[in-house]
Amino acid sequence: MKKIRLKQEERLSIKLTHQIDQGEFRRIDVYFSLPKEMSINKNTLSEMDYFNAGVRTRSAYFTQGLHLPLLHSRFASRMKHSAVEYRNHLNLFAYQYLTALNTDTHDVIKINDSDKLRDFYNAAQEIANHSIVILSKTRAHAPKDPKLGAIFGNVDNYLSWYTEQRLLGMLAKKPRLSEFTEERLALLQICKNENLYRKEKAYNSQASLDDPNRIANKMRLLRRLIEYGVIFKTDTQALGNITRKVVTGVATALIMSVVLVLIIKTQGAFSTLTSLMVFILAIIYGVREVFKDDFKNILWQWIRKGKPKWARALIDPTNKTELAKQKIWLDYIKTANLPIKTRQLLAKRNMQNKQSSEILHFRLETKVVRQGFQAGYDTLEETIDFSLLPFARFLERGSGKLYEQNEASSNKEKIKTTSIERRYQINVVVALDQGKYTEQFERYKITLNRSGIIDIEKAGKSAIQDKPEGGRYSKLKTLLHFKKQR
Repeated sequence: MKKIRLKQEERLSIKLTHQIDQGEFRRIDVYFSLPKEMSINKNTLSEMDYFNAGVRTRSAYFTQGLHLPLLHSRFASRMKHSAVEYRNHLNLFAYQYLTALNTDTHDVIKINDSDKLRDFYNAAQEIANHSIVILSKTRAHAPKDPKLGAIFGNVDNYLSWYTEQRLLGMLAKKPRLSEFTEERLALLQICKNENLYRKEKAYNSQASLDDPNRIANKMRLLRRLIEYGVIFKTDTQALGNITRKVVTGVATALIMSVVLVLIIKTQGAFSTLTSLMVFILAIIYGVREVFKDDFKNILWQWIRKGKPKWARALIDPTNKTELAKQKIWLDYIKTANLPIKTRQLLAKRNMQNKQSSEILHFRLETKVVRQGFQAGYDTLEETIDFSLLPFARFLERGSGKLYEQNEASSNKEKIKTTSIERRYQINVVVALDQGKYTEQFERYKITLNRSGIIDIEKAGKSAIQDKPEGGRYSKLKTLLHFKKQR
């Protein structure tokens, strides 16, 4: 799908990433088809609860290559008079590098087949080489000004540490085989060199190096310092608060009007205060309390039907410029209200997967301003993380057993018992710019249990075919290719 990607991020979360150009309008619809056997609906998991606990967004500037002023030959001399501007450009560069490295290593780790370990080590070596080249070019332009040097040191310290951690993390998840000893040692040597580099620069005290918790927390702080000024600030407001107050007042007024009419009629029927009159008045007030909230909710849902629930502004933390405005919807909808193409994609499921389901619909509309971006940027990248943990809490644990005759055993009467786990499948349909001429739809199958996501599989073809992105580990390669062209 053009300009949009969906992949697993953590154990129980999926990440949707897309880029929006300056002055562009973008609409994204995500439909979660939740089997009814999961018992997830608006009564058990409200839209508000899921939005607060399960939806997280991050936005930042996006670039296809390292065309930032950081790697220009005269960058350091031009920025000597502005430490703030230097820090901003340096942080932007670091964020782009970290994003590319994280994406590439995450894709390479997915090479799980034992017969494809050669592909894994080749890809890992390529990532390592690209990383070292980028870090070397960055260090070649280290500023000599002490103030700028301190800013550069913090970023360089974290980039070196994170590169080492990602490479070691890839190796730790793969088996150690003698035929790949040379490749493994080469990658470990790169990690060792980065470790020695940080010691030579005295970036971290010995006390921090001796305590894993301390060094990890320090790096977490450095990561926050890099992201500060890069990740856009968000100003989110819940919509309809004034309308809700008006609805409450109108509903109360209507209910009280009916109650007063009934009281007047009751007083007309009984000239004196009797126990029967008191009993009838008590019934009237009781009925009012029973139907007051229901009537208010019905009136509220009718007025707010189809309208956004939240409004958000994306703000550049450096110059406080508002770069984009967003509107957000999150509702349970009926299957009959699904778009035709979404219903067609869901209809292509296998017969055993065609079961009744609840549809949770998320919509995000973004309008990016035409001016106000920092120099060198004309695109922003947004990542939407959907946590499946609120869904997993409703799943049953596997408790069954599978019995089969053990043919491999010498004792032909022996029965093999295998514990099985309960798995569920969620269908996710992502629609891009729905309602436009170039609308695109794509379906994914997510298999999960209470412990985590088992598999994410793209089902079928996109409504519009896109050009390939250039390989599994293309982010760092793209950065280097752009630099070579300059």
